[in-house]
Amino acid sequence: MPDSDPHPGFDRWTHPAVLLVATDLSDLDRLMPFAFEQAAQEQARLILLHVLSPSAAMSADAAGMPYYDPAGALDFVTRTLEPWCELARQKNIACDALVREGPPVQQIAAAVRQFQADRLLLGTRSRSKLGKLLLGSVAEQVLRSVNLPVITVGPEAHLPVQLSSRERVVLHATTLRETSRPSAALACQIAASQGARLVLLHVLPPMDEPTSDAIGRSGQPASLDSAALHELRILAAETGSGCAAAVEPHVVHGNPSIEILAEASERHANLIVLGATHRSAIENLTRDRTVYRVLAHARCPVLTLREPHADPAAPRTEQLAIHL
Repeated sequence: MPDSDPHPGFDRWTHPAVLLVATDLSDLDRLMPFAFEQAAQEQARLILLHVLSPSAAMSADAAGMPYYDPAGALDFVTRTLEPWCELARQKNIACDALVREGPPVQQIAAAVRQFQADRLLLGTRSRSKLGKLLLGSVAEQVLRSVNLPVITVGPEAHLPVQLSSRERVVLHATTLRETSRPSAALACQIAASQGARLVLLHVLPPMDEPTSDAIGRSGQPASLDSAALHELRILAAETGSGCAAAVEPHVVHGNPSIEILAEASERHANLIVLGATHRSAIENLTRDRTVYRVLAHARCPVLTLREPHADPAAPRTEQLAIHL
């Protein structure tokens, strides 16, 4: 990457040395297969982090009176995490369990800094109303607090059955903004490291929605479809030149979250990569946003990377963007 790359840890993000798994304990069965797979691929160290809230350390005595029992809570968490670390060690993966007490987001961010984590794995409990609340409050704040790739494993995510004849696929959904370049480059390098094809997907409004003509780089009017495909091909060429992966540009019409999920499912994607913009995933991540819906319903892990602030002088491609 050039010196102007806003993400100095780019190489370590592609080949992480330390993977931090933040777990609420209920998601370990779902999180750990992905954590083991990534750690084995990269020969990375695993750190399993659970953050205790004060209420979790409350117990009751024989009379039913509550009392603070941090030692009992710590023992329970340790007994829950240690078997997973032992299983990791049996797979020749270095693994340590870590228990902290306090606000979850602050403790996760502190652990990222302390252990110089290169990638963070999070789980979501369910698609219930409570699960949505947790995703909106915790994951949103984590995305705001850390400047590294965050992989979210949703309730429908599972390790794909790898067939010898099936090509591995990394799907990157892009808005074509200049700020999406770093996440596209990271997606390409991850695809190259996995011997996968990178699909660059851009979603335009539904065909029945009225749209105005866009202006292509030539300065001449162009249809929205051709202008988007032209810009996407430029991005594919720029991205592909920096890695050894095959890059396929693809433009579709429809609802962004539906189309992203459909493409990922149809292509049996191993990973979805999204650039988390300040307008969407960072400031306005709600149950109605594209990023939220993809995180909640994807059948594979979703990697989000916080994008830099956009230049106030928005490029022409901004006219084509669907804000996630």
